[in-house]
Amino acid sequence: MSNIRFDFSHRVVLITGAANGIGKAMATRFAECGASLVLVDRSDAVVELARSLGQAHMGAVADVTDEAACESLFEEIDQRFGRLDILVNNAGIGPLEAAESMSSDLWDATQAVNLRGVFLYSRAAGRRMLDQGSGRIINLASQAASVGLEGHLAYCTSKSGVLGLTRTLALEWGPRGITVNAVSPTVVDTELGRYGWAGEKGERMRGLIPTRRFADPDEIVAAIQYLAADEAAMINGADLRIDGGYTAW
Repeated sequence: MSNIRFDFSHRVVLITGAANGIGKAMATRFAECGASLVLVDRSDAVVELARSLGQAHMGAVADVTDEAACESLFEEIDQRFGRLDILVNNAGIGPLEAAESMSSDLWDATQAVNLRGVFLYSRAAGRRMLDQGSGRIINLASQAASVGLEGHLAYCTSKSGVLGLTRTLALEWGPRGITVNAVSPTVVDTELGRYGWAGEKGERMRGLIPTRRFADPDEIVAAIQYLAADEAAMINGADLRIDGGYTAW
């Protein structure tokens, strides 16, 4: 993917769930393309990641479900950068449980991180982007937003909600200079993906994907950067499925 390069100089990019996996790969690539980064995660590793990428970047330890922490973070962004150009809502969890035995706590926790967090950060970012008359919001959904997956009741529901949120914000904010889109990956070859889809279970899933493999993190990052770039100004309210054809069945 090294032949794809976008220029994000003078752009401020906020990425949630940035300490590991897709988020970490995304942070590295946006930094290489000249962006100033605000990296958010529950893990304090995000602070060291921001520091390692250069002095232009900021790391913040925060729970995306915490409204007060969200508002405080955006006030800090206002003071340090004076603007926000791109938001990538990447933070998410995917605990598995059969529907009949799923606890209310697991359900609530999944909706809180995967949907409430996207709402809180999109609302805070949108208010600022509306004032400046421009902005890009990219939400990480999933192939699970469009199909049912066994054991994924809470996850599928939360990611379907992300698509509804994305389309409505695109409709409301598109006329005012902001595009809002979603990216829906299949299983991605990250540490978490390898853990959740190891062994025979993973082989069965690969067999259901027409390309017969999982996605590489850089493939997801390249798509996100395209949606964040000037070249994608006419794409709004879309759900870009990066699933090797899984949902084409």
